Parts: sequence; C-alpha cells; structure tokens
Amino acid sequence: MDSDQGQRFLLERPKRKNPVLRTRLPTLPPAARSRIALGLTAAAAMGRFELQQCKDCGTVQYPPREACQKCLSVKLIWKILPDGGELLARTVLHHSNDLFFRERLPWHLGLVKLDCGPTVVAHLHDSVEKRVRIKAMLDRAGQAVLAALPEKEVNVAEDRQLREFSCDPKFRKVFITDGKTGLGQELVKKMASAGADLIWVGHSEPWKKFKGFDELAKIPQVTLLPLDLTDSKNVREVAAEIGAKVDIVVNNAEHHRAFGIANRAGIETARAEMDVNYFGLLRLAQELGPVMRARGADGQSSAVAWVNVLSIYALANFPPHGTFSASKAAAHSLAQCLRAEMRPAGVRVVNVFPGPIDDEWNQLQPPPKVTPAALAAAILRALQDGIEDVYPGDVAQEWLARWRDNPKALERELSA
Repeated sequence: MDSDQGQRFLLERPKRKNPVLRTRLPTLPPAARSRIALGLTAAAAMGRFELQQCKDCGTVQYPPREACQKCLSVKLIWKILPDGGELLARTVLHHSNDLFFRERLPWHLGLVKLDCGPTVVAHLHDSVEKRVRIKAMLDRAGQAVLAALPEKEVNVAEDRQLREFSCDPKFRKVFITDGKTGLGQELVKKMASAGADLIWVGHSEPWKKFKGFDELAKIPQVTLLPLDLTDSKNVREVAAEIGAKVDIVVNNAEHHRAFGIANRAGIETARAEMDVNYFGLLRLAQELGPVMRARGADGQSSAVAWVNVLSIYALANFPPHGTFSASKAAAHSLAQCLRAEMRPAGVRVVNVFPGPIDDEWNQLQPPPKVTPAALAAAILRALQDGIEDVYPGDVAQEWLARWRDNPKALERELSA
C-alpha cells in the first residue's frame, strides 16, 4: 500500500465510538433544589412525611424556607405531621416543556389543602377522591416529591404515573446474592409473591443442596446460581451471564463473627468479614454497576434498584461485634459512593440497616430482634415505596434515634 492509499484508508475508515460515551442516560425529573429543601428529601428517603414547623409561633409551612413566613423566626424544625388533606382542584397536563414529563403525558396534578395548614401541589394517584393522604417520595433524580394517594392503603407501583417513583419488583428481574440464609429465602418468597418475572439466587460454596434448596427450586421464577463474592472470577462470570438482564440487585451476603479486637489474636476473622462484606460488594459493583447504569434508560424494562443489606452497627461500632461493625461501616461508605454513581442513571441505591437478626445475640438475654420474614417484608416495601434508607426492627429504630440525637453519647454507652 503506497502512502496515498494509506492516507485514503485512514480517512475512509469509520471511527470507533467510545462505548462509555455512547451509553444513553435516562431522562430524569428536574433535580434543582435549595439546600433547605433537602430536609424534605432526607425525610422522604426514610419514608417519612415531614414539614417545617416554627418553634416560636407553631406555624407549619411549605415550601421550605429559611425563615418562618408568619413571624420571620429562624427557629424551624422538621417534624412528622398528619398527612391527611382535602383535594381542592385537579388538572391534567397534556403539554410540558420538561423532557421527563413530556415523555410521560398525560400527567395528573392536584392542589391539596393539608389538615396541618399548608396547601401543596401533588402528583395524583388515579383513584383519589375528595379526601387524600400525602406521601413524600423520591423521584428518579433522588429528590423529594409529594404524591396524593387515596385514604385506603394502595400499592403506588400499580398506578401508571406513580410507578415512576417506585422500584416495585412486579414484572422485573431480581438478583439475590445469598439464598442459603433465612433472609435470602424469605426475600425470594417475597419477590415471587410480588410478581417478579425472574429471580436469580446465588449460593456460595459448597455448591450443592442446602437447607431450603428444594423449596426454592420449586418456585417457577427461581434460577439458582453458584456465587462466591470472594472469588473475582466467579463474580465476573455471573455478571457476564445475567448482568444485562438484572433490574434489581439485592446484596444480602455477609460474613459475621462476634469478635472484638483486643480479645482475639490474628486478623483472619476480620479479613474474612471484609472479604465478603466490603470487597464482595466492591466486586459486585464493579461487574454489575456499569451494566445497570447503562440500562437505566431502557424504559419499562430498565434497571431500577440496588439494595445493600448492611447493619445498624455501621452507624456506631458495637465492641462485642467490633470487626463486623467495621466491615459494615466500610460497606456503608462504599454504598454511598455507589449511590452517587448510580443516581445519574436513575438507579436507586437502597441501604438497609437492620438490628440483630435471628441468632446474632446471646440467646440467654435476647433483646428485640427482627425476623428474616419481617426484614424481607421491609425491603419489599422500601422498593415499592421508593425509600432509600431503611431501619427495620426496634433495636435499629432506637439506635438510630440515639445516634441522631448524640453520636458521642451513643459511642460511650456502647463501650460501657
């Protein structure tokens, strides 16, 4: 080939596109919010309906502001308030300048007078009547929105419009990383009963029948997969097999031993806990994360959620379970990074912080525990309601309240 032919070949050869740059991101709702308005988002992330209330005059206000609209006091607190209200007016949008809503028209909106005072604009469930209840939810951009629902209990995912704010497993494909535990098996049952299309269930070595194997195998949607989160090659193979089809990941695999630091020599236990609880999540995220992020724009069949089962010990170290607490704290930090990377694709990262499960505590003095069935139900409800942070069980709720009130006091109390 002479020089002229070589130059012509280079000019005519099609340029290769960068697959990362070619990845299509979904159209997300408007995400701009003031810093003060993030208080509503923080409450919605935990499934709470909170509004600002003035400590001086008691006025409840919406939208959020830096000062009270009545007395101009800056002593404003976020408080759980009654969610009932009266629908004053409703309208249907048939045109929008925002691309997210333009792709989903018609869109129903309503004006609701809350029993606690303010009047708000809310997204309407298609069966609302005069009396409604307001629910704070997270949209696909991770920001809080208000939805007006019927007074009776409903599944928001069954509404065409509000399904955009939900990660309901119905008609979706779910991957559960550990089916050998009681929690894993309860999760499979809950996802199947909720209408999941396919459920892949991982089980680590030994790769043979385990307790509950036959029961899981009888569920039509279930496919059992050998999965060892400590084996990078195995994780890569599983991701290559199912990664392009998974809509929801539930990482419930963990390694837990009740050891502190000074009362045991060696680091073998701590290394094993970190290898599953932290590095296992990292391996899984590196293999499945990019694929799920790329599938965030696949419409009705898009990837929607990643669930991490962490521990309430991740908030403050519990010395009798010291190394386990440390591994879960590391996993929590990693999950926050994963959430930041998944948010532009509209994939919600749900972090679950349960209290003690089953036999994690000394049976001679057992505090209140969360059962695997109750924990699985809480995870399913979080997906259906679009919640980001879940604290199932009485211990987790009490621990969270004490941690939010005074982290240093909780640290000292746990070390006593």
